[in-house]
Amino acid sequence: MRTIYLNPENLAEWQKAAKPTVMALGFFDGLHKGHQKVIETAKKIGLKKGLSVSVMSFFPHPKTVLSKGKKQFNYLMPLSMKEKVLQTLGVDTFYIVEFDREFSSLSPKQFVHKYLINLGVVHAVAGFDYTYGFKGEGNMDRIRNDSGNALEVSKVAKVECKGEKISSTCIREKLLTGNINDLPSFLGRLYEVECCYDGKSLHLKPYYTLPASGRYIVTFHTRFLSKEGEVIVSEKGDIITQSDFSTFLRPQQNVTITWLKRSGEIKDYPLYKNEWKYSEVHYSSL
Repeated sequence: MRTIYLNPENLAEWQKAAKPTVMALGFFDGLHKGHQKVIETAKKIGLKKGLSVSVMSFFPHPKTVLSKGKKQFNYLMPLSMKEKVLQTLGVDTFYIVEFDREFSSLSPKQFVHKYLINLGVVHAVAGFDYTYGFKGEGNMDRIRNDSGNALEVSKVAKVECKGEKISSTCIREKLLTGNINDLPSFLGRLYEVECCYDGKSLHLKPYYTLPASGRYIVTFHTRFLSKEGEVIVSEKGDIITQSDFSTFLRPQQNVTITWLKRSGEIKDYPLYKNEWKYSEVHYSSL
């Protein structure tokens, strides 16, 4: 899979190099089952038409840009993780558009012509609630008209789980309330975060969200080893681990934490028993 970062300076260059493609559109934070349905639809169309499949996302999140940094956005995954998952889904090209105030001011027609038609898109696929252009005025019911009938369009219906719409917003809400037991049904996989161990503390890498405070059963993964254990996420966002945790880690080692299930509240366990210690997780600046 090829990843292309688009901005006003290089857009014309990539437009010239573009070839016909079926494109899936969305922010795709978390790449949950709803997103997967959009990409699967694009793949089926691409296979039928004999065309490559591309995905277009944006970064940073519009809320961060339009609020001038005043609103914090709880990302579910960084771009590097999006790339890994998209590659496993069989995507050929991943476009990441630099979202800035200039981009946000494009009219719906300007967006469609500059970022879709001129990039070789012949068929656009997105969820039923996808919006684009200035103030999100564009939607899937008008995208064909905005293209001057140059685009074919497929609108993917709502995907639900247990009677609830699968969305990045609902997944964030479940994380922030500690309800991780539902996440595999919504994501199609267990929720993961990446950290770096400095010999004393775990440092959470940017663009992840920790579950709410509580006790959790997790699996720690390093390059050569996986180890299951229990952790406590404190009210301050620190991860408290068992004292033998450091025995299988080396300084500057990357660690992936897979969240298996919530096992209880903080109050249910004496935090200061000898077999537990604080391993602070520091959020890198976004």
